[in-house]
Amino acid sequence: MREPVNRTILLLDIEKFSRRDDVVQAVLRRRLNHLVDRTLEAAGVEPTQQYREDRGDGLIVLLSGDVAKTALLRALLTTAPDLLHEHNLLASDSAQMRLRMVLASGEVAHDPHARTTGGIVGHDLNQACRLLDADVLRAALAARPREHAVLAVSAPVYEGIVRHGHRGVRPELFRPADVEVKDGVLAAWIHQGDGQPADPGPARAAETAAAPGPVPRPSSAGAAPPSPEPEAARSAPVFHFHGNPVVHGSFVAGNQHGVSGGTVHGDVVLGGTEGSPA
Repeated sequence: MREPVNRTILLLDIEKFSRRDDVVQAVLRRRLNHLVDRTLEAAGVEPTQQYREDRGDGLIVLLSGDVAKTALLRALLTTAPDLLHEHNLLASDSAQMRLRMVLASGEVAHDPHARTTGGIVGHDLNQACRLLDADVLRAALAARPREHAVLAVSAPVYEGIVRHGHRGVRPELFRPADVEVKDGVLAAWIHQGDGQPADPGPARAAETAAAPGPVPRPSSAGAAPPSPEPEAARSAPVFHFHGNPVVHGSFVAGNQHGVSGGTVHGDVVLGGTEGSPA
């Protein structure tokens, strides 16, 4: 067995492949290989940087460590869905193709044997295959009948690439998912698709619910009586003027009578409340 090396792991699986007849399966296999060719070209991946294994209803693609995961992720979110849309637009109902896709990374070794093909082994590869076959990923695709694919990324890809928000990669569109596997729980993040932000976590939802909202204003029909006048206003000092004083200014407190540059005759009360003695 050769020494394990770090690889980017791309897995693809055709939904409901075994339900098709042999002719349709052959067509779908050709279309899947064409889709992978075009997607990797869009990501700038050279033929010498990739290794593929045919799994009948899907593909295992290993990419060398010098392939930019950001470029590959953008191609999986844009080029691959566009190619699927073009295919399904022209294909019959029996030849419609929808994909589950997983992008992961880890150590993979090659253990070839004479007169056999394949032979790639590794714990990280096994975990990625389990994620591809997980019920949560199948359910995510089944819940989106108008979409052509669903993409999940492993924890290393999310932590190293997605969460940093590189160009064309929106971390808010990925939601965490716990995938139960034979030896425990596998963390993954599933892309929401269609530009729908992922649901906020329980903490964020609680924070939003507890945030104070605007105080409703009563309508004019059912308006509540005004609140009592503050104590400070009720105890405001009262000034009495008798005779013919001259008042300059533009504002008089109390009942809000404006006096501007005029002469006031009689008794004038400044401040006080309604019914205060003059």
